[in-house]
Amino acid sequence: MTELADVQRPGIDEDALDAAAAALAPALGEGGVIYLEGPLGAGKTTFARALLRALGVGERVKSPTYTLIETYTLPELIVHHLDLYRIAAPEELEWLGLRDLAAGRQLWLIEWPEHGADATPPADLRIRLRHAGAARDVEFLALSELGGRWLEQIR
Repeated sequence: MTELADVQRPGIDEDALDAAAAALAPALGEGGVIYLEGPLGAGKTTFARALLRALGVGERVKSPTYTLIETYTLPELIVHHLDLYRIAAPEELEWLGLRDLAAGRQLWLIEWPEHGADATPPADLRIRLRHAGAARDVEFLALSELGGRWLEQIR
């Protein structure tokens, strides 16, 4: 995938990570795909939770670590939050029925997308999180025109 644009946020704390998610949320109304990458404990689920709250999810936002997918239905958007950490091979995603979910306006938040290889939809935006002491370094990479428009919200 070719990167179209990027935004760097070095050494941010959890409040700043939440603020970045809140800034991004208003641009996501038409749906798309966000990959969340980084090592264990880097903040992928923290970012996803903040984003889901900013989008208007009022229910408890559960980590999909064991269920693999959690779906949230909002008035104008369906959000699928996937955690593929426990997937050993992309073929295992077939039983999740992702193709059956791909109807209507949807936002996909995919943690550990490298475990899904070509079985997941291509990303519009890649968010890479890394440990930086007690903080995190965050890199937002637009991989499509849509992702580029999203980045304008957090510049």
